[in-house]
Amino acid sequence: MKAASTNQQKSAAVDPAWVDEVLLAGPGADVCLVFEAPVTRDELRRQVAQRQAALTAAGLRPGGSAALCLAPSLALVANLLAGWRIGAQVALLDHRLTPFETERALGRLESQVVVSAGPVAAGPARGFHTQRDTARARPGSPARTPHALVQLSSGSTGPSKIIGRTADDLIAEIGRYAVMDGVPQAGERIVSMASVVHVLGLVGGLLHSLHAGVQLAFPARVTGEGILATVAEGRQPTTLLGVPFHIQLLSWVADPPALPQLTGMTTGGEIVRAQVHDAFTARYGIRLGSMYGMTEVGVIATDLYGEHRPEVTPAPGMAVRESGGELLVATSRSPYLGTHDPTRWSDGWLHTRDGGTVDPDTGRVRVLGRLDSQVSVGGLKVDLTEVEHTLAELPQVADAVVVYGTSIEAYMVLRDAGTGAAVEAGLAERLAAYKRPRRLHFVEQLPRTATGKLVRDQAVLRAADRSPQP
Repeated sequence: MKAASTNQQKSAAVDPAWVDEVLLAGPGADVCLVFEAPVTRDELRRQVAQRQAALTAAGLRPGGSAALCLAPSLALVANLLAGWRIGAQVALLDHRLTPFETERALGRLESQVVVSAGPVAAGPARGFHTQRDTARARPGSPARTPHALVQLSSGSTGPSKIIGRTADDLIAEIGRYAVMDGVPQAGERIVSMASVVHVLGLVGGLLHSLHAGVQLAFPARVTGEGILATVAEGRQPTTLLGVPFHIQLLSWVADPPALPQLTGMTTGGEIVRAQVHDAFTARYGIRLGSMYGMTEVGVIATDLYGEHRPEVTPAPGMAVRESGGELLVATSRSPYLGTHDPTRWSDGWLHTRDGGTVDPDTGRVRVLGRLDSQVSVGGLKVDLTEVEHTLAELPQVADAVVVYGTSIEAYMVLRDAGTGAAVEAGLAERLAAYKRPRRLHFVEQLPRTATGKLVRDQAVLRAADRSPQP
């Protein structure tokens, strides 16, 4: 691709004033972030200025393009805000990508400056890392669009898409968070397990917290005990932010400590199974709210107090409708870069490819799962989400994914006492014969995306199928 002209560079530049006005403003002594140590606003501003100088030295200019290949860290936050403060377009790449995947992504993005660090140490999952970041120039192109943020979709069902959001898009979403009842506000605290590379952790965690004066803390260890230990370190009213996998981790804690400051948890990414929801609320006695959103537009609808489960209410300013069983979200333009697919966006509506309904009286939305989870078996319709939830609720099963190729297949992690025969018997009691998986695969661990979603790509699942059938 040819380099953009000077005029194109200018038109693509992002007004940097919003970073100081919306995100970095506030009393300098206030603690805004907690990694291995508390970070005040003054310290964050110093870190951002330091990274801004390094990015400028590497050649990043207003209207330029940068990619961050960093683990969750203070370095990631500071480089992101520094790139925006320069007026550049910043792409976020997950640090867990292989070198091959990273290079392939950089080739698609054509970033001019790349910020990276050494690989993180192997071991238990962590909520943050301490990284020594380095900015380097690479052959690339200035930003061709006015988007401040570029992200890759999660890739849970196939190849990722390149998604762009402008500073105005992000500010509008931050504004939605500011007026939604149940979202933590000034003087409160969020403990986040959601990756800041992806939309829930980025906007719902980082950007909202910086704007609203909420302290944002990350657990050193992403285990049930590690998350609770981080909650115990602060006295402010605290909300957990994560995905259903983190709910499971917390539900496995046999005897959680008394934490009166823990007021609730908000989850996004996938539908929370009823069994998981009930086990969590019974164990902790706090509200478990849910968010429905997409990388393309951010938060779409919420039920932050769990009052209307399984329905969610559209966030302020968001319009949702149902067409042919699919949920559509109003957007003024396509969020996808480099391609135009009328099956994904047309006439001001984003096609979510999620099945669902909208109640004509209340406006509340019921999300039924991915449209590609509905298959035909012998002329009969089967919802793979129903099969998956039924399988995962069996007492012998710790986790499960159901996919469809030439037939319905299930990949699962068994509990210690679980057997294949017991699983088959349980399914026979609960599902009609045409809905039951024809093949059961037993694995030690199910692959997940960087956002914690279960991967449904059959090639990836087959690679995980290494254990003999019980």
